[in-house]
Amino acid sequence: MADIHAPIEYTSTGLRSTKLAMWLFLASECLLFGGLITAYVLYRGQSTTGPYPQDVFDIGYTSVSSFVLLASSLTMVLAHNAALARDFARMRLWLLATAMLGLCFVGGQVFEFTSFFREGLTLHTNLFGSTFFLLTGFHGVHVTVGILMLLILIAFSFRGSLSDDPAFPVEMVGLYWHFVDIVWIVIFTVVYLIPAPAPHGAV
Repeated sequence: MADIHAPIEYTSTGLRSTKLAMWLFLASECLLFGGLITAYVLYRGQSTTGPYPQDVFDIGYTSVSSFVLLASSLTMVLAHNAALARDFARMRLWLLATAMLGLCFVGGQVFEFTSFFREGLTLHTNLFGSTFFLLTGFHGVHVTVGILMLLILIAFSFRGSLSDDPAFPVEMVGLYWHFVDIVWIVIFTVVYLIPAPAPHGAV
């Protein structure tokens, strides 16, 4: 087991090395999601066969699912505040609440994907299907990874395996979680709220 009492390493920027690594990782993720979102935007309205976005989207349902995910940012902040106060019972409660909200979002996404499949939209149906499932599915994987990270934090806290500064690992997972939430705001706006142009070839 790693020495939890090892000296904290700082970089020349004044940031802890772990935090700097997390920021660099998130920066690379910005480029990755930026590419996927750009691809979706560039191919909007280019599909020559349906189903099209207006045929399958349920904005009301996705809005509720989005609210659930965004609410998890609040519970994540409460978990971090509890960790700062070394109130581990409350910290675990809010971490679990965050994980459950994330799980509800992923479950909602799976239900949405299933309904789209039943309506004939798959990854291979058209350009819309390819770019939509790649973008939103990739985000769903990130949420799932975040849920696992939250559950690992809870397990570590029960084992007493957190560092001498328990708020720091919670902060690092929180940075990742907030990033995933912010990315979803962009995806939800671009994919669901901005009307797609008329299908290619439509009169």
